[in-house]
Amino acid sequence: MASSSKADVTEQEEEEEIDHFNDFTLASSWERFISEIEATCRQWMAVGPKKLLEKGAVHLDSSDNIYKVKSDLKIGAKVYSMEYYFEVSNNGKTADWNSTLHDLHLCFGVKEFLVISPQSASGVVLDAAEATKLLSTVSIALSNCSSLWPAFVPVHDPSRQSYIGIQNMGTNFTRRFEADRIGSQVPIKFMHLEGLYELFVSKFAYCTADHSMHLFKVHLRMKLTYRTLPHDEDNDNNIQEPDAENADSETSLGGDNLNRKHWDDDCPWNEWYFAEDPVKGFDLVATWSEKVVESSLEMAELENASPHEAENWILAPNLSPNLDSSKEDRIGFASQLLLLVNALDISFGVQFVEDFVSVQTPDSDNLNSSMVIPPQAVLDHVLKDLFLEGLQLPSFAKDEHKSFQAIKGAPLESLFTQFCLHSLWFGNCNIRAIAVFWIEFVREIRWHWEESQPLPRIPANGPIDLETCLINQKLQMLAICIQKKREQNEGVDASANMEKMQENIKGGEKSSSFHAKSQAFDGKRDSLFIPEDFNGSKTAVPKFNANSQDVHSVDQSCSDSIRRGSSGPVGSMKLLKSCQSLHAPFTQSAPLMTEDMHEERLRAVEASGDSFNFSAQLERERLSSDMSAFKAANPDADFEDFIRWYSPGDWENDESATNLTEGVMDEWPPRGRLSQRMSDHGNFWRKIWVDAPILAAFEQKPLLDPNQEGEKILHHLETLRPRQLLQQMVCTAFRASADILNQTNFGSLKQMNMKMDQLYLTMASTLRSLQVNLSSNISETIEDVRRLCVVFEHVEKLVTLAASLHRKFRQEPRIAEAIFSDFYNFYLPTMEIGLADVVNEKEFDMKLQLSQDERQFVSNMFKPPTANQSWRKVLSMGNHLNGHEPILREVIFSMFDNASDSHYASVAGHDTSSSPRVNEHEIETYRMYTCGTSNDLRVALAVTSHD
Repeated sequence: MASSSKADVTEQEEEEEIDHFNDFTLASSWERFISEIEATCRQWMAVGPKKLLEKGAVHLDSSDNIYKVKSDLKIGAKVYSMEYYFEVSNNGKTADWNSTLHDLHLCFGVKEFLVISPQSASGVVLDAAEATKLLSTVSIALSNCSSLWPAFVPVHDPSRQSYIGIQNMGTNFTRRFEADRIGSQVPIKFMHLEGLYELFVSKFAYCTADHSMHLFKVHLRMKLTYRTLPHDEDNDNNIQEPDAENADSETSLGGDNLNRKHWDDDCPWNEWYFAEDPVKGFDLVATWSEKVVESSLEMAELENASPHEAENWILAPNLSPNLDSSKEDRIGFASQLLLLVNALDISFGVQFVEDFVSVQTPDSDNLNSSMVIPPQAVLDHVLKDLFLEGLQLPSFAKDEHKSFQAIKGAPLESLFTQFCLHSLWFGNCNIRAIAVFWIEFVREIRWHWEESQPLPRIPANGPIDLETCLINQKLQMLAICIQKKREQNEGVDASANMEKMQENIKGGEKSSSFHAKSQAFDGKRDSLFIPEDFNGSKTAVPKFNANSQDVHSVDQSCSDSIRRGSSGPVGSMKLLKSCQSLHAPFTQSAPLMTEDMHEERLRAVEASGDSFNFSAQLERERLSSDMSAFKAANPDADFEDFIRWYSPGDWENDESATNLTEGVMDEWPPRGRLSQRMSDHGNFWRKIWVDAPILAAFEQKPLLDPNQEGEKILHHLETLRPRQLLQQMVCTAFRASADILNQTNFGSLKQMNMKMDQLYLTMASTLRSLQVNLSSNISETIEDVRRLCVVFEHVEKLVTLAASLHRKFRQEPRIAEAIFSDFYNFYLPTMEIGLADVVNEKEFDMKLQLSQDERQFVSNMFKPPTANQSWRKVLSMGNHLNGHEPILREVIFSMFDNASDSHYASVAGHDTSSSPRVNEHEIETYRMYTCGTSNDLRVALAVTSHD
């Protein structure tokens, strides 16, 4: 049995040797690795860049036209990544100074290349032997597939950014690459252009003598980058020195920051919050095009050259990283409006504002723990600011947007708007703080009412603005009631004047003299105006100021023939019976009504079948007052005379009627009749006419009872439901915040003006649902308003950027417009997306070419360092700009050899893909790229050799 089993094993091994023979051409694992690299490269070469884009090549976020494809390769236990980088739409040119290029593009001037690196934590090859072997492997694979792509391997520590590389340039020539970096303690020699020049020359010079004595035609290109000082350093110049006598007091208060000027001190939002300057500074890039240098002395002269001698100046703004991203700690109108919307969401379902103060609501534990009410001192300070004594009435029409009426809020400087704006910042706009603030606000209003003190920020005259929110209408009407109440309190002197007039009346004065006395009674009458009433009649209305008790003091025994309260005859109109001139009376102003009062009357009219008579019933008091005044001004008048004056459309003249405009009447009275509705039996107007007493306007009871209406308004404010309060607050706060931003001076930026117009239209559309009694789709409406906060934040960011740019470039508006336009186009795709969903992987990177005329203005932005700033840095590099050394200096040295009469002639026909100078006559044999400052230096060297 044992012998038979051994025979089976032997036969099995022989079969395996026959079936699985070894191919000694691929015996080594490294040879199989080379074959795998070669196959991948052949595939990429066959497909081409355009096909690679279609197959999912990855776009580099740092560049506009650089893509890469990746393949994982395994050898033994190690896994490597091979990446192929290529450009598209670059017309075969390599832009050395384009910062959006890949790092190796800039270091070695290559256009397309391979990078192979291990898949490890460091991503670099730490072993020198492994790096050399890996690079040789890739070189053999590229040579097998006749590729001229350069290949690079990252080596050493990742912080050194070191690479070694190789490129096959044909059958006899090879180009080798090496890059390394000094992170600290740069030798003083290499801080200067002269030392860098000598370093480059040492790579090909045959002797170590002084290079300054030898002439080498070295081609040079240079780029210098300057950066403006940070604001904390730049603002040191703006700190005013305190007076000697006040120095001690300022020091005790921390006076170092008292006189520091913030960038947005004169911006309209500064009253409410300080905005971070979105423009942190600017980078100025000065570039010198290619020039030939023959000695180190010329390099020393170049280092002393002024940046104004550079061929090109490019300005790059450094914007705040918060400008195109969202941060929870960002403070602005948008963030506070979102908190106000959250308070609105909580307010539904709660009956009274006081419930939030006593925390007797659902989720009371959450309200008590997370919502803090500010101290009483803070509340007193805010109320004092709101009800400041002696505050002048603002101009409500100032800087209002053309679309502001579409949002039912209140004027920006009005009392309720200021309350809403203060609420945004009071207690971080939580519902409990708003409730406490509103209760104290209404208490303060009641004190003004009881003490007959005028309300600040509210006009006490004029019609009620029905385009505003209901609370603002109520406050405006209350201000008028307070004014009427003050006038009634001053009615004692007016009553004395009445007694004197009664004595004059008994003395038999003429009607014209009594009319003068009646005008003197009022004392403070507004200028006359002729309004149209609902029937088209005209009446002259003075300001009325009579106490209701004075009505009973009029001597009722006065002769009815005495004309009282006349404002003068009405053209050539005559009374039908007496043929005397028809006089227009002074009438009381129509009683003021807010929107809810109008709606209540409208509903009552709609519920009644007879709209004409029912409307007359609703207007009975005013109609009776006008009839009484007409009777007093025209003692011999009839109902028909009143209709001819008050409602001409209800008097129908016969076709044969005599022309009344002529002085002498051939036939009197004129033939005519009342309209059908006025002549109907039981007409309500005629009933009112019969019952109306003969009283001039100043003798009548006022149509508006200020005491009654004032108490109604206060009751409305004190019993207002939380959701009704918050709905009006949200609409008013949005409108006010937009109005404040709209006052910002940002020059003639068309895109910003267009965005502000769009914001108002968006607000009007979104907030329309909050301007009605919201009873359904509450959650959907709240989410819409939350999205509106996102839109508002986008616009707020653009406004701050526009304001900052305009302030910095008032004298060169083209620069501000160009920067803002570029950022607007960059930020536009983000504006319609919620900030929480936005991932801005690509940063805003703009390069603006400056003209010669703009250079001096930009140069002045680099203010010379003060003595306080100079000690911080030791200037060690040349090419200073107003005392500022470049933060980064980049230099490209190149050496070319004639290809026609040297050992490089055989390579002249090959595509090196590395240098813009390569042609049929010259080839770049040495290239060195240096980048760094006094504390940092990176050097990348490329050498072409003949193998």
